[in-house]
Amino acid sequence: MPNASRRRRIPRLRRLLALATDNRLARGYLAVLAASVLVMFLFPDSGFASAPLMLTAPLSFLGVLLPFGPGTGGGRAVEVLAIGLWTVWLLLCALVNAAVLGALVARSATTAPAGARGSLPRIPDLSEQGGTDPARSARPRLRGLTALPAPAVDNWLARGYLAVVTAALGSFLYAVYFSPDPGFAGIWPLMATAPLGILASLVAAAAEYSSLSWLSPLIFSVGVALSGLVNATLLGLLARRLRAREASPAT
Repeated sequence: MPNASRRRRIPRLRRLLALATDNRLARGYLAVLAASVLVMFLFPDSGFASAPLMLTAPLSFLGVLLPFGPGTGGGRAVEVLAIGLWTVWLLLCALVNAAVLGALVARSATTAPAGARGSLPRIPDLSEQGGTDPARSARPRLRGLTALPAPAVDNWLARGYLAVVTAALGSFLYAVYFSPDPGFAGIWPLMATAPLGILASLVAAAAEYSSLSWLSPLIFSVGVALSGLVNATLLGLLARRLRAREASPAT
């Protein structure tokens, strides 16, 4: 049984590496990330020093929960080891993000081959019969819209991420409406849904300093929820692509 599970993991790792490197979008992302790391080392005091963290969000922000990273005390050897582990973690986050981008452009494994299309029966078109049915034509569009967020809930990876976002957002709402001092409660949902969650925080900040300041927590919550749904959909799409090769029947 352990050997069988190991054989299943190895193809998934290969598929992950392939998604992260076999298309221009993913390679372009990795190139931009490499350039940002170079800028971080050349100009550590500039505003671009945090660019690698932003480009590898949201997974890279989980590094604040790790017991290692830049600034870890305990001697020279401990610092070098901590920075090395943090670098490996950052590379893994970049690999996952690149694979997500690769999954966006990868062809679905469930697409029917070109030679099999001719054997499918042809469905008559209502327009050829001299009329159209608006209700029937609207149904495929509705099914297409409802199918967009489906990858966010049909796999454990995306559902686990949504659970983390829900917990972070729930803690924020509790701190805002029931705690006498909310403090920096918004940092957790912001980190969990970055980078799109940052846009939500900017919109909420604009409302905070206007006459609609009471709407700021609601705007932030809605923006964070939508950002988390988008991120979960992308993670679910990646999970689908990783399972596609295993689920495809042998020919």
